[in-house]
Amino acid sequence: MTLATRTLAGLEISTVGFGAWAISGTGWKFAWGPQDDLESIAAIRHAVESGVNWIDTAPVYGLGHSEEVVGAALRALPEADRPFVFTKAGLVWDDADPLAPPRKILDPKSVRRELEDSLRRLGVERIDLYQAHWPGDGLPLDFETPPGAPSPDAVPLAEYWATFAELRQEGKVGAIALSNHGADRLAEADTIAHVDAIQPQFSLLSRGAAPDLAWAARNGSGAIVYQPMHSGLLSGEFSADRVATLPDTDWRRTAPDFTTGLERNLSVARALGPVAERHGVPVAAVAVAWTLAWEGVTGAIVGARRPEQVDGWLPAASLELTGEDLDEIAAALTRTGAGEGPVHPRDQRQP
Repeated sequence: MTLATRTLAGLEISTVGFGAWAISGTGWKFAWGPQDDLESIAAIRHAVESGVNWIDTAPVYGLGHSEEVVGAALRALPEADRPFVFTKAGLVWDDADPLAPPRKILDPKSVRRELEDSLRRLGVERIDLYQAHWPGDGLPLDFETPPGAPSPDAVPLAEYWATFAELRQEGKVGAIALSNHGADRLAEADTIAHVDAIQPQFSLLSRGAAPDLAWAARNGSGAIVYQPMHSGLLSGEFSADRVATLPDTDWRRTAPDFTTGLERNLSVARALGPVAERHGVPVAAVAVAWTLAWEGVTGAIVGARRPEQVDGWLPAASLELTGEDLDEIAAALTRTGAGEGPVHPRDQRQP
């Protein structure tokens, strides 16, 4: 099957890519509960056979396990069919306390060591897109350190971004990107070395990265957005009953969006129903297609834990929402007050 593609750093990538966070398994801070590795591999294979030509993962997902599963899936595919592989550096964990939040470390030596570990786990010779996962402020990922507290692990952007540029120059990675870096940091980095791509969180329920996407469009950078279904909330398959059955090892079980904000968020998902019905697609596809309608977005990273979940969002690759659709969705966002940021692509502001 052939899916629509857009260009990112010289690569023609399908507008939807396979996100490998949810297949990471248990035993770390941000796990999604128990996961069958064989099902994960089957989901990846199904996505690739359906036309998805890139996978996004990270060392921290399962503390190396996600990359190992992706590597196993790659080995099971004919070489000619293997997708592009995107991974990251910068979240470092303590093997002695795997349930502690990983720290945001981008020391140049650590970045190079992480790259070698990723190449080994994935079983590839080069990473197609290598990304700084978070700014290198040294703080724990869930910000347990008090705000404003100094971190001895902080690494200046200029220092770690120069390392990424060196890796690109050396040919160890094909392209380089910044994940979770705002427009100000992106502009600073671009004076050091071109930012090939960015990766912000972006969904109907999290719209704050709209200016970053506009920056990418203006500066010749690609953009792949993560959590377009907001970790399943916009899949059309979630409910309060389902949240109640999530295992204790699933980070969503206690997350505000799945507890205190749940009903408001589900009301947005319900508002997508009529749009999905008009187009004859699942609700999940509408949620993902909405992110693809924004300026600067090259592709959306969409997770799946089973092959059938891929089929829920795959139609987004060819779904073009109409002006009527976008107006209707914007009205629902305004009515519910869900999320922050512009509610319609036409309202996207360029700082």
